[in-house]
Amino acid sequence: MAKTARSLKYIRSDEEIQSIREACQVAATVLKRLVDSVEAGMTTYDLDQLGRKHIESLGAESACYNYRSGNNVFPAYTCISVNEEIVHGIGSLNRVISEGDAVSIDVVVRYKGFIGDNAYTVLIDPVAEETAKMVNATRESLDYALTYAKAGNRVGDISNAVERFIKRHRYGIVREFVGHGVGETMHEAPQIPNFGRRGSGALLKPGMALAIEPMINLGTAAVEILDDGWTAVTKDGKPSAHFEHTVLVTNGEPEILTIPQI
Repeated sequence: MAKTARSLKYIRSDEEIQSIREACQVAATVLKRLVDSVEAGMTTYDLDQLGRKHIESLGAESACYNYRSGNNVFPAYTCISVNEEIVHGIGSLNRVISEGDAVSIDVVVRYKGFIGDNAYTVLIDPVAEETAKMVNATRESLDYALTYAKAGNRVGDISNAVERFIKRHRYGIVREFVGHGVGETMHEAPQIPNFGRRGSGALLKPGMALAIEPMINLGTAAVEILDDGWTAVTKDGKPSAHFEHTVLVTNGEPEILTIPQI
């Protein structure tokens, strides 16, 4: 789930890292179950309630539900964003998933005091070729950015990797929402934009847990927020995609924590 990160400590102890691993495994398992279940004819409310069921069955709680931002309280258990909805979509009985849709599912859980966070965009076939290409490019940009999550690099190296990859395709890079550190709260420092300058930002060190999450629009980067105070949509009405992994910076290759194994 993307938002503005607040400053807490960057480096995690071995015990904290293990707790984050466990929380991320719960989040990844829930996300995979939702990705496998989504189909045309479901409402986004149905999908959100299925997410609630899976979260609770694994002994966790939704970190999204009742999350506060100013005077706004998030009313759903997951974020379900369809087509022009970029992030923070609220499950609704009035939004029926249809063939041709791009459905972004963002699952954030709290498990034993720590956060697990990941997202994936599902295509409900058949979809327009231009939509499929944009969604695939977004996923590939995340894979590319993850390779820069290494000790000795800086946050700007991750951000710049997404930007360089997406600029080749001329898609819109959402600037209002960012990736972030992961720990006891949903949004921790450092902030990780999907654009930036190489060699800038916080130095990456072993023990940092980071949520990296490209949010990419088929059209322009312009965003607006709906009257519900949460749902971010593309201003031009074109579809968007959102992929996210939580990764641990180590002394070697980055460890992706949100690949489901349970």
